[in-house]
Amino acid sequence: MARFLIEVPHGPETNECALAVKVLLSTGSHYLTHADFGCLDGEHKAWIIVEVDSKKDALFILPPVYRPQAKIVQLNKFSLKEIDEILAHHQEPVYEPATS
Repeated sequence: MARFLIEVPHGPETNECALAVKVLLSTGSHYLTHADFGCLDGEHKAWIIVEVDSKKDALFILPPVYRPQAKIVQLNKFSLKEIDEILAHHQEPVYEPATS
C-alpha cells in the first residue's frame, strides 16, 4: 500500500475551525480522528496520513464536503543509494574548456 498525505483546508473563522474539527472527529474514522490541525498557528488546515491503494481511496476517506478542496500527496522515502543513482544518471556533464 502507498502512503498519502491528505491536506484539508477550511476557513479561518473560529466557527469554521471548530466545525471542521467536529466533522472529522465525529466520523469515527481512525484516520480522521487522528488528524493534525494548524489552526492555532494560523494555518487553517488539517493533515492526515493514510495507507491506502490510491489517491482516489485517500480522497474517499474524507467527508464529501471536504473532498473538493482537499489536496492528496503520495509520500515517498528514498535511500542514499537510490538518490546517488538518480543523481549520477541525471547529472549534467561538467564542461571543461579546451586549453591551448
